[in-house]
Amino acid sequence: MSKPREVLILTGMSGAGRSTAAHALEDLGWYVVDNLPAALLPALIEQTDGAQISAMAVVVDVRSGRFFDDLNNSLNQLVSNATPHRLLFLDATDQALVQRFESTRRPHPLQGSDRIVDGIARERTRLEELRSKANVVIDTSNLNVHQLEKRVGEIFASGRSHGVRVNVLSFGYKYGIPVDADLVLDCRFIPNPHWIPELRSLNGLTKEVSQQVLSNEGVETFIDNYVLLVNQMAEGYLREGKKYVTLAIGCTGGKHRSVAIAEVIAQRLNSVHGAVAIDAHAVHRDMGRE
Repeated sequence: MSKPREVLILTGMSGAGRSTAAHALEDLGWYVVDNLPAALLPALIEQTDGAQISAMAVVVDVRSGRFFDDLNNSLNQLVSNATPHRLLFLDATDQALVQRFESTRRPHPLQGSDRIVDGIARERTRLEELRSKANVVIDTSNLNVHQLEKRVGEIFASGRSHGVRVNVLSFGYKYGIPVDADLVLDCRFIPNPHWIPELRSLNGLTKEVSQQVLSNEGVETFIDNYVLLVNQMAEGYLREGKKYVTLAIGCTGGKHRSVAIAEVIAQRLNSVHGAVAIDAHAVHRDMGRE
């Protein structure tokens, strides 16, 4: 009897975009089961044995009773049964979540008679251990509905990946380190083009800024060494079931140095021919924010 090609458990903070992600997966051809009590996950897998389902996504959240204990037990059963699966966790900052609940005028499911921030704090505490086990974490704080759909599509469009997808994310330290970063690279050691008047208004996607950043002593060697490191880690990531990795590349404002470096690292990773296929793309979180 055959099991679904892969099972994706979709969970995360309330208000972080689970419904949007679920709809995006449906559009990609995934079989999606929404709001399933976590304890019923193994039974669902058993019931779908033999079905022509190449990829299944199951949405679970804290409203389903003894959420963490039930989900933890269910995940252990999937491991025991050798069922291929991944855990996708959607997160967002407290500020972003509060704004979303206030805009919809809906209470947080764990709020009770308290404030929205109290419900968020309770949920974050309950999900802390689960988040640490996630194969993929997406920070939706600065993503609108369409951007989140695109991000989900980039990761899960082909169902089960046979390589590692790498999201090379440029950011500005003054706006905070991305919460979904697996690795953080600081490129503030490179002279800042901001202080060159003719480059100040440009960004790292322009030829002028990119050449200025890359021409500094040691930068090319720095990039080569980092690409080599990530390539060496990719095989271990895939062996451990981690098929999506976010590399956060930071400079002060996320406009010049981090953008230029992220673009080059993504290009180099795509051209590397190692033991594991790497599919890299660059995303610029804070460019244009100044």
